[in-house]
Amino acid sequence: MRLIIQIPCLNEADHLPDTLAALPRSIPGIDDIEILVIDDGSNDNTAGVARQWGVHHVVSHRRNRGLAAAFQTGIDTALKAGADIIVNTDADGQYEGADIAELVQPVLRGEADIVIGDRGVADNAHFGPFKRRLQRLGSAVVRRASGTTITDAVSGFRAISREAAQKLTITTEFSYTTDMLIQAGRKRMAVKSVPVRTHRTPRPSRLFKSIPRFISQTGVTITRAYTTHNALRVFVGLGMALAIVGLLPIMRFVWFYLGGDGNGHVQSLIIGGSLLMLGTLVAVMGILADLIATNRKLLEATLYKLRKLEEQLARGDENPGHEEGDSAEIVSLKSHRSR
Repeated sequence: MRLIIQIPCLNEADHLPDTLAALPRSIPGIDDIEILVIDDGSNDNTAGVARQWGVHHVVSHRRNRGLAAAFQTGIDTALKAGADIIVNTDADGQYEGADIAELVQPVLRGEADIVIGDRGVADNAHFGPFKRRLQRLGSAVVRRASGTTITDAVSGFRAISREAAQKLTITTEFSYTTDMLIQAGRKRMAVKSVPVRTHRTPRPSRLFKSIPRFISQTGVTITRAYTTHNALRVFVGLGMALAIVGLLPIMRFVWFYLGGDGNGHVQSLIIGGSLLMLGTLVAVMGILADLIATNRKLLEATLYKLRKLEEQLARGDENPGHEEGDSAEIVSLKSHRSR
C-alpha cells in the first residue's frame, strides 16, 4: 500500500522544510510513504529545497499555472508513481502533518473514496468571525450543489483513493476544492470528513488577494461546476422561469382583450411572447447541454480506462528517470526514498 503526499508550492522555499519535517514517516496499514512537491513556477528555488530535503518526486511547471493546475499535475504524477492513496496538503504548515494518519483511515478501511480534513470552521481560533461565517456559508452552498455532507468544503487537506483519483479531472482554473466535491457527488463517490488540527499560517493566502475576489471566484467555480454536471436542470429550470414570467403579460393582454380593451395593450402581448420564446430557446439549450454532458461522461469513461491501461503498462517500468513534457518537468528521485 503506497501513500504519496503531494504538496503544491508557489515560492515556498522558506516554509517547505518545516512542512516536510512534520510529515509522518510511517503509518499503520501503509507500506510505503513518498512525498511529491509540485513547484508551480516558483522563483525562489522551491524545487531545489525540495530535492535537498530528499523529496521523492519533484514536478516543476515552467510558469505559474494556478493551484488547480498544480493539484491536477500532482494527481497525474502520483498515479504514474503507483500511489494507492494520495494525500494533498499545503506547504505553509496550516495543517498538522501527523493528522495524515487519521485522514487516510477511512480510505484504508474501504469506507470512503475521498476524505476531507475538517478544520472546525465554526470555532477555529485561527479564523476571524467574518471568515468563520463565510466558510460556513460557502460549505453549505457546496453541500447543496454536490449532494454531500461535507462541513469544510474548501479545506485543501484531503485523502483520495487511487480509484477516485483516476475518475476525477479538475477543469477549473481557480481552485480544485469545490470542483472536486461537486464531481465526486455527481459520480456518487463516498465522501467523508475527519476532524484535523490547524496552525496559524505565517503569511497571507497566495490564492486570492482579497475576500471579495475569493467570493466571486469561488461563486463562478461552483456555478460552472454545477452547471456542467446538471445542465438539464439548470437550463430547463431557467427556461421555465422565463416562460412563466412571459405568461403574466400575455394573461394581462387576454384579460383586457376579453373586456373589449385589447387595442391599447399590445405591448403586453409582445413582451410576453418574447419572454415565452426566450424561455423555450433556453430550455432547448438545456437539452443540447445535457446531450453534451452525456458525451462528457463517455469521454471520462475513456480517460478512466486509459489511466488504467497506463497503470498496467507502467508496472514493468522500474526506471522512471527523467520525463519532460510541454507543461512540466518531472524528476523522480527514487534514490532518496530512504533518508
